[in-house]
Amino acid sequence: MAGRNHLPPPNALKIREVSSTRAPYPSHHNHHALIEEDRYRHRSGPIPVSAGRYHPAVIDERIVIQHREIQTLLGDNQRLAATHVALKQELAAAQQEISHLSAAAASVKAERDAQVREVYERSLKMEAEVRSIDALNAELAQVRADVQKLSASRQELAAQLQTINTDLSVSRSELKEVQAVKDGIENMRKELQRGRAAIEYEKKTHSNNLEQSEAMGKNMMAMAHEVEKLRAELANAEKRARAAAAAAAAANPSPVVHAYAASYGNSDMGYGGSFYHDPYAMHQAHGGPDAGPQYGAGAVPLDLYDMQRPHAHR
Repeated sequence: MAGRNHLPPPNALKIREVSSTRAPYPSHHNHHALIEEDRYRHRSGPIPVSAGRYHPAVIDERIVIQHREIQTLLGDNQRLAATHVALKQELAAAQQEISHLSAAAASVKAERDAQVREVYERSLKMEAEVRSIDALNAELAQVRADVQKLSASRQELAAQLQTINTDLSVSRSELKEVQAVKDGIENMRKELQRGRAAIEYEKKTHSNNLEQSEAMGKNMMAMAHEVEKLRAELANAEKRARAAAAAAAAANPSPVVHAYAASYGNSDMGYGGSFYHDPYAMHQAHGGPDAGPQYGAGAVPLDLYDMQRPHAHR
């Protein structure tokens, strides 16, 4: 195809015509003359006149040979011209056919490209659908696995619910017992509050009694001091009475006066020692808030002690 589109140059015929004017190929008869001519032609310098003259027969024969070659070349030229024209026509037809074929090939290629593009797009769509189907299949398998897991979880939860219901019934029964225990605890709390109130009341009462006992102790100490003073005054009075009795006995020495002086001078006869014992010493030996009743054996008057008792037991 590349050789068909190659055109010969426009001066090809002229080149053929110029080449036809060359000397023809020498025949077998004048071979030696041509050799001699070539020998002189290749020498340096002009050909001598004697060497440039040929035999007339040789010249005629050469003219005949050249004429034949010219005729042959003319025939060849005509054939080549006809062939050239035919080739040009064939080339024009081939070019026209090539243009038609190119247009047809372009349309066929466009159709083929459109078909290929359509098939490719269909293949892409089918591949996308296949991928989506694969994804849906995987998702379906996952959903089935999840359904199985949920079924197992449902069974487990049902068992746990049954256990919880059982525990709930037990807890309800225990709750009733707990309610009874709470009621008992509430009653105990109330009793405890009442006990605390009683203890607080006892504490207050004890503190009040303690204060009253301390006040009574102070009063008893003051009374003991008064008793001591009275004892001292009584001892002084006894001493004065004894001195007076001794003086009277000395002035009147009669047995009656002596007996009276003897009886007056004896402290156990007129003033019992148990009546005037030391209550202050007993208070210090048995000191405390509860030592108040121990003063009853002393010289404290009973009416004063009876006045203090209601305050101590309030």
